[in-house]
Amino acid sequence: MTDDKELFETLKKGEIPDKEEEKLIVFQFNDQLGEFEELEVEEGVALEELLDPDFILLFVDHKFFRVWLWHGSNTTTRMKFIAAKISPKIRDKYGIGYKITAVDEGNEMKGFKVRVGIIKERDLEKEKKVGPAYAGTVEDLELLEELSREKIILLLEKTGIPEGYERKMVIVKNQLFGYREYERNYLGSIIKEKKIFPLQEQVPDGPYLAENYVARMLFSYNNVVLTELLEKTDKQNSSVKEKSKKNDEKNSEE
Repeated sequence: MTDDKELFETLKKGEIPDKEEEKLIVFQFNDQLGEFEELEVEEGVALEELLDPDFILLFVDHKFFRVWLWHGSNTTTRMKFIAAKISPKIRDKYGIGYKITAVDEGNEMKGFKVRVGIIKERDLEKEKKVGPAYAGTVEDLELLEELSREKIILLLEKTGIPEGYERKMVIVKNQLFGYREYERNYLGSIIKEKKIFPLQEQVPDGPYLAENYVARMLFSYNNVVLTELLEKTDKQNSSVKEKSKKNDEKNSEE
């Protein structure tokens, strides 16, 4: 409860919160058993030392609400397939809003390199300030922007959705986002991903009447943390129509 209060306190100030620094939880894929086993990393052992070409490792990253699935260069396609299929089970133990990101040895993004200690965060900041030297790493800039959105998604996961409704739009501070859920096929495994995306260019200036939507606001200490626009599903609409029909029939009989 205390963590939730701190989360809401930060959000009401107009900030997307950062969690306290937590160590990454590490799992190693056991090819013989076809499952992941949690590793006990001894104090003083750098995570980058665990990156062996023969291993598939899974890192649970609470700071950025992400699961990194790292493939060593000597691992087989079959190993990658099984690891991708069972990795959502590990992810769901820690947070269903966490995104699974596959990382191949030799092609690691800088966000991953920072988290496992291959490069220091201050070194990444220096590269970002240089300008032209950072021009070829658009993927990393997109990743950093996406991380803050995932924190909003995590909060949405906590609030849930009322039965019979679908979430269509989310308003955080003065930003309007669309909301979609996608099913992605990754190496034969179906992974459900939740995304929010800016809608500034798709909404005309002026008053906006949210016709056919139900507004739901999340409050904390008399402050609006975020507002959702929900739409009734076909199932909910059918149920309402059926109930209305029965009431009409009952009234006509009377």
